[in-house]
Amino acid sequence: MATLKPSLVVFAAAGLAGCVAAGPMPGTPEFTAAQVSRAYDCGLRVDRSRIIARLPSEQRGRFVAANASYAVKSYNAPRRCEAHERERLQQELRLGARR
Repeated sequence: MATLKPSLVVFAAAGLAGCVAAGPMPGTPEFTAAQVSRAYDCGLRVDRSRIIARLPSEQRGRFVAANASYAVKSYNAPRRCEAHERERLQQELRLGARR
């Protein structure tokens, strides 16, 4: 069995950490925009104005900008979602509406 040099182990761990950290952080307007975009991809109805209204005013611009960015990307996204993903998105967007 071959052993890896310590520097390669650190490099591999850093690479994996980068994969996990990709994407917007939960609780940010960018994360909410990503959820909304994916919900559209899944064919769900989303009340975007309601979502924007519940955001703090200083975060609304960030949401709108991120949502526009994701909309361009999602134009070519697959339109297929599994039932569990669709249900998760509905629940997360519904829970967020109560805040």
